[in-house]
Amino acid sequence: MKRWIGPALSLPVTAWLLLAFAAPMGVVLLLSLHEFPSPFGPVFQKPSLVQFAKILSDPFYLSIIAETVGLGLAVTIVSAVLGYPLAHWLARMPSKWRALSFAVILIPLLTNVVVRSLGIILLLAPKGLLNTAAGWLGIGPFEHMLFTHGAVVVALAQVFMPFMVLALYDNLQNTSPRIHEAAESLGASPAIRFLTVDLPLSLPGLRSGIIVVFLMTTTSYVSATLLGGKKVWTIGMLVMNEAISNLNATMAAALSLVMTAVGLAFIALTTVLLNRLMLWRQGKPSTPWTIPPLVAMLVEKLGPLVSRLLLAVAIGLLILPLALVMIQSFNDVPLATAAGFKGFTLEWYRRVLVDGDYTQNFIISVQLALVSVVAAILLALPAAFALARYPFRGRTALLAFWMLPLSLPGIAIAVGMLKLLQIYIMIPPFMGLVAIHVVVILPFVITLLTTSVLSLDYALEEAAASLGASHVRRFTSVTLPGLMPGLFAAGLVGFLMSFGEVTVTAFLTTARLTTLPVRIYSEATFALEPTAHSISAILIVITTVALALLGRFVRLDRLYSR
Repeated sequence: MKRWIGPALSLPVTAWLLLAFAAPMGVVLLLSLHEFPSPFGPVFQKPSLVQFAKILSDPFYLSIIAETVGLGLAVTIVSAVLGYPLAHWLARMPSKWRALSFAVILIPLLTNVVVRSLGIILLLAPKGLLNTAAGWLGIGPFEHMLFTHGAVVVALAQVFMPFMVLALYDNLQNTSPRIHEAAESLGASPAIRFLTVDLPLSLPGLRSGIIVVFLMTTTSYVSATLLGGKKVWTIGMLVMNEAISNLNATMAAALSLVMTAVGLAFIALTTVLLNRLMLWRQGKPSTPWTIPPLVAMLVEKLGPLVSRLLLAVAIGLLILPLALVMIQSFNDVPLATAAGFKGFTLEWYRRVLVDGDYTQNFIISVQLALVSVVAAILLALPAAFALARYPFRGRTALLAFWMLPLSLPGIAIAVGMLKLLQIYIMIPPFMGLVAIHVVVILPFVITLLTTSVLSLDYALEEAAASLGASHVRRFTSVTLPGLMPGLFAAGLVGFLMSFGEVTVTAFLTTARLTTLPVRIYSEATFALEPTAHSISAILIVITTVALALLGRFVRLDRLYSR
């Protein structure tokens, strides 16, 4: 076998990430070492640590860092507590219903973060659903649920909990049924089996989920801006404010790197702590988990009730905000955030579908998503063949580099790309957005396409070769048709992710190049008309239909599995 094939197939995606990911991160590092802000100055200047000294000595910055870390930990804990019952429910779901049940997490996961945040506002508003229910029960209403740390935690948990569920599900569904049968034969109840079997075996998934949720939470700013009401601040909000409002890319870059360092430290700490509980994965002897009799009795009695309650809360948190957005799109109220149904109207749909509100932004979002997903597939497909069929030295390290955008702050990449576009003004802003969007969706597209390549029947290609088919003929007649379900899945997931991206896109949009999610987010920070809910409802329907169509080609429960 020719050893050069794997590296050659890996070259396109590696080159793209070096230009659109590593280069902006390098620019961020250089900017952070500037002594003074210089919006239009050169990138290379005499290095200085003054920005880092300012951050680490200023109580304001330290308090924001602590607040961000606290929010990250709270969201991670909530996501784990609610994610376990949901992941366990999905893993134990009969096979014929599991794919359909996966829509509970996939529809919210692929729905725009601004839309979901608006739904949380309707859920927690003074006249929202929770307060209405509390009034019926005679325990409310609670007037101050919005614009608090608790509201931000709820919103961020709603956004990032699906990633925790996917990480846990990947381990739980691979647990052998014989292990459960053995525990049951020893008299263990379902609750005890979960604590002594499922929980220990799912620790690798828990570790991955904790890391992903914490990193995403500590670098987010959209939900914190909308739900925090300027009373809650995160590093992401501060970076956005410094880079866009204050034109201080130097401080924005330094803040991004400080948060990156915090994230890397958290990864190391989490890995060390949880690895100590997973000695069995390292081939080392470990003692079985024992539960005190009193705890076991409480778990057996309260476990089923608590797990069902947490499962209901998890599903409600994922689905209710989207349902409220759908209802609000027909509500005759002056502002999108005005909770309480006042009357039925189609006015907001008329403005969107007839008057053309948001049409230009919608077209820009579609164009950007289409170009990005085509570029991502063209880059990822050769990489998938390199991973699946042509092993080469250094493949593991290269794959880690391809997955790196998942673990580093997107806002850091955006700050670097913003500076690059200011320097290389001949590059159209649209291409800068495409470059960033491809970086964001590439890890997911590579993973999906690699799974598809691994599932191909190589014997069919060998049979075609024995009949005299050329390499091109074999690829177009045998390989490509076999890849079509995977290509469709990767294309659809990549399109939905690109279409709904806000966190990075908000840094790079211009007055003439504003995507639909960024426009809704920008307007939501001031006064937003319910037209935003009508377009959001349309997007939810499109996402649901797209997933239903995808389900005809690929089982939804296998979409994100290893």
